[in-house]
Amino acid sequence: MKSNLQLNSLNETYSIKNGIFTTMILNISNNYFSLFAIIVLGATNYQIGLINSLPQFIGMFAMFIGSIIVSRLETKKTFTIYSFLAARLFLLAMVFVVYLPESIRGWVFVILIGLMNLPGSFANLSWQAFISDLIPEKQRSRFFSERNRILTLVGMISTFIMGILLQMFDKSNSLPYQVLYLFAFLFGIAEIYYLKKHIEQKKIKQSEQKKLTLGLFVFKQKPYLYFVLCSLFFNFGWQMAWPLFNIYQIKYAEATGLWISLFVVANQISQVISFKWWGRMADKYGHAKMLILVAIGMATAPMLTVLSKNLVYLIFVNGFTGFFVSGTILILFNQLLEVSNEENRSAYIANYNVLLALIAFIAPQFGVYLLEMTNMNIAMNVSTILRLTSAIFFLMFALYLQKNSLHSYHSFGLKLALKKLRTFYQ
Repeated sequence: MKSNLQLNSLNETYSIKNGIFTTMILNISNNYFSLFAIIVLGATNYQIGLINSLPQFIGMFAMFIGSIIVSRLETKKTFTIYSFLAARLFLLAMVFVVYLPESIRGWVFVILIGLMNLPGSFANLSWQAFISDLIPEKQRSRFFSERNRILTLVGMISTFIMGILLQMFDKSNSLPYQVLYLFAFLFGIAEIYYLKKHIEQKKIKQSEQKKLTLGLFVFKQKPYLYFVLCSLFFNFGWQMAWPLFNIYQIKYAEATGLWISLFVVANQISQVISFKWWGRMADKYGHAKMLILVAIGMATAPMLTVLSKNLVYLIFVNGFTGFFVSGTILILFNQLLEVSNEENRSAYIANYNVLLALIAFIAPQFGVYLLEMTNMNIAMNVSTILRLTSAIFFLMFALYLQKNSLHSYHSFGLKLALKKLRTFYQ
């Protein structure tokens, strides 16, 4: 029998190895979906928008189903394995898309990407619950920090290598993309192998399980309500530009696979370097105040991008904006936790994610619609204006929290004084 310390060490090792293959899969497939769709399949702008939005829409329904399933499982490893396997089978199906008639292969590819997120969402939900059971709470911060550092390095290297390999072929050649999707599927087998090697101990089923609730009661808490409204507005302005960046870089700037890789690597390097800085600043000044800086920084991305089609310039733009992307990811989530009631936190997070999924579906479609109705400069500048406006909303939110905290402090002081008076006279 292995001790708990040995089991934890083994599970950490298997999790890192499993994560390495997961990262490689995502970096050699997802990063090039838009490039493959535009250059090889001849996808329209509307279809590129769907590549960004359809997975989010399907993921919204998957969250409901997956949460119900996972909450009823005594052991999660088997469900997690089958969910990952089902998601990776879609990558294998993508290998054969080019053999379909030209009139439908773009739509088939978009639908495959969307449907892949159904088992993909199951996999992510079950993996989070699965790994949280295996890694003790006291060790999670250290472990995930080390794991994320390794996976980020692997992601950057794999992305760069794939870009060089794609550069060796003609831009419109489908073969290298087919090879990428095939290798992504084979890496999925290795990913599942190390997932299967995790050692899971069966836990006693709780007599009373917490149910996923999406009731409107969460919006009665004003700090949460105001944060959600500000965040949804910011996310709309942020995500409406996602397909626009891909279209601009590939169609307007004529970026190849190598350049797309360099854009991604530059963005990731900035995220890795700046992540700790955002954490320190948030601890010093508070998440609400830092959200103002995040929104202003993110507002520069669309505006700076359309200034030039020079590919070297675009590398620097991606590197610069990566600094603010890391702040967005870190601070938005931490602020959500701060304004959520600890007792029903899962309900607060679930409601937020459902609304966010709706925004993630609508915003990219709006961005593409605006592009079709006007031009790239106007569409990008609208995104910039919306992001800047969200900075004003975050400022109002920060002032509200500051005022609310002062009121709470004075109320607490008054209650404490009355309590002392009662104790004195008793």
